[in-house]
Amino acid sequence: MQITLIAIGKTDKSELEELITVYEKRLKHYIKFQIDIIPDIKNRKNLSEVQQKDKEGELILAQLQPTDTLILLDEKGKQYSSMDFAQFLQKKMNSGIKNLVLVIGGPYGFSDAVYAKSSGKISLSKMTFSHQMVRLFIVEQIYRGFTILRNEPYHHQ
Repeated sequence: MQITLIAIGKTDKSELEELITVYEKRLKHYIKFQIDIIPDIKNRKNLSEVQQKDKEGELILAQLQPTDTLILLDEKGKQYSSMDFAQFLQKKMNSGIKNLVLVIGGPYGFSDAVYAKSSGKISLSKMTFSHQMVRLFIVEQIYRGFTILRNEPYHHQ
């Protein structure tokens, strides 16, 4: 299985980018992993929230292959402990899917079309985080999940 993380807009904090890269490199030992960045929408200040979500949604859906399994990182999604998230990853691998696609939406969330295509939603917390921080948190949690599955000493109970 491959895991693809899709995010809207670039990270403008080099410190965050460096930390994300650390976990990306670590993940290469466990699974094929990539991050796809969709550029910010041009002239988005002239668009309504719905128009912006629809445009971002079109770009997200254009990235997908028919066999991809789409999971949205959404504040209304299911919350997992790290142990449960590791089991979630294991179940996805066991199911034989080729590509698990996790998506971090834009500032207003996802379009109806993206929600309709998704197979589920995950929430990292009841708190709100910047989209840039979410990238780091999910990449670290994916890495943590694989260390849990391999009984490696990174995660402590």
